[in-house]
Amino acid sequence: MKASDLLVKCLENEGITHIFGVPGEENADFMMSLEGSPIRFVLTRHEQGAAFMAEVYGRLTGNPACCLGTLGPGATNLVTGVADGNMDRAPMLVLTGQGATGRQHKESHQIMDVVEMYRPVTKWAHSILAPNSIPEIVRKAVRICRSEKPGAVLIELPEDVAKRDASLARPLPVRRYRRPGPDDKIMDRVFDALKAAKRPILIAGNGAIRKRASKQLRLFAEATGIGVISTFMGKGAVARSSPQCLFTIGLGQHDYVADAVDESDLVITVGYDMVEYHPRLWNPKGETDVVHIDFLPAEIDNRYMPIVEAVGDIAHALWMLNERVRERGPLEFDLGYQKAVRDKMLADFEAHKDDRTEGKIRPQKAIWDVRASLGPEDVLLSGVGAHKMWVARYYQCEEPNTCLIPNGFCSMGMPLPGLIAANLVHPDRKVFGIAGDGDFLMNVQEMETARRLNSNINIMVWVDGGYGLISWKQQNEFNRHTNLSFGNPDWLGLAKAFGWHGQYVKNSVDLRPAIEAALAYEGPSLIAIPIDYEENLKLSQRLGKIEMPI
Repeated sequence: MKASDLLVKCLENEGITHIFGVPGEENADFMMSLEGSPIRFVLTRHEQGAAFMAEVYGRLTGNPACCLGTLGPGATNLVTGVADGNMDRAPMLVLTGQGATGRQHKESHQIMDVVEMYRPVTKWAHSILAPNSIPEIVRKAVRICRSEKPGAVLIELPEDVAKRDASLARPLPVRRYRRPGPDDKIMDRVFDALKAAKRPILIAGNGAIRKRASKQLRLFAEATGIGVISTFMGKGAVARSSPQCLFTIGLGQHDYVADAVDESDLVITVGYDMVEYHPRLWNPKGETDVVHIDFLPAEIDNRYMPIVEAVGDIAHALWMLNERVRERGPLEFDLGYQKAVRDKMLADFEAHKDDRTEGKIRPQKAIWDVRASLGPEDVLLSGVGAHKMWVARYYQCEEPNTCLIPNGFCSMGMPLPGLIAANLVHPDRKVFGIAGDGDFLMNVQEMETARRLNSNINIMVWVDGGYGLISWKQQNEFNRHTNLSFGNPDWLGLAKAFGWHGQYVKNSVDLRPAIEAALAYEGPSLIAIPIDYEENLKLSQRLGKIEMPI
């Protein structure tokens, strides 16, 4: 058994099921070793697409997939997608080839220090220099990438090391550890802070969408009546149909939901991640009392100084809090303002559901029709751009991990490759993407991958011929914007060229039937719509200045 064989055996032992990527000469031994493996290799058309596929797989399952590239340009092409997955807290393994160790010390074809390049965008990065170390490296890599907060880990395999004998080594047993919970004294302090509050509110971040955490959070909200706001990546932590669901924060500093935070005297954050929505936007003076419940201690920030930190497993912490509510309750709060906010948001969601526009379609109508066409377990993926802001505010979920939005690193280009991975994870569910024309064209080559795999995916492209989020932000700040326009393909011709089902819908009354037709089609389907982005500034004028995490 050579080293590349052993690496494959170790990945199998860890339960890895998929590797997405573009191999090169330096991966040749690994690819040969992979041939007889139950791990499925998915050939992509660009390494960035492979990284986005691994990210979405990890976010949906909680377990890592791999993305693979060769040395040099293969490794650099992976970087953006890896950084996106790492900051969006997706467990993923990055596998890169490398030139032989005998030429790494000098100027040599395609040689660069990949490990050092990946250190800022991964939780750990390491090169395999001795075949017998592979079992330890793989076991460590998987443990690190899955541990809270999850992220990306790089393993580099030089071409000469891949060929070396590794007959004496074997994969290590996979042993999981149970995350510790906070102690009783801390949870008593959390309960005391809760009991002293009159208008508490919860902000649920991406750490709250783990299954056990979401279950306990829902029980807590039902028992206390306290409203729950989610960040973009915390959608579905509490069901949209729940009276305690106050929808999403992160779009506007003066949105109705943010007003509910302003009215509160205690903010309990659950799995809150500062990379999504900075505390200066919801606690500008740093004077609001905050209770922090998370896997890790709070990040140091002068607008985020919790009076209590319950550090440990979130689900267990919430269970401990629920036990105290059950034993020491009932608790009495003044939550009338939160109900009013929920009612306002529900009215906003419905305002354009019966639109009858021609030539352009409003964002609100497009999202209403998508939401109405998808079931509670179906999955929506959003890209990054002006459409992301509309998805964040208007698309709400019943279940965790049914709406994925890049909101940490915020790279464009995720929805199309991400949908391919989502279909592999959930072949029994409908998977649907919303992307801007700029976002979609960044990884348009993966249309071929989707056709080759016959992926049962659907994507709606909002066409405005420019970088709409940048122009929105510039218009807000400077009352004008620079030239951000570009040309677009013939959308139906593009779909036909790649063998996709294609529709171009310009009238709002035709949109819902078009979505239903796309969902009924077996295979990849594209819907392009001319979007009415005049609604962007109207929303800004109605809600106040929009603070946009691009």
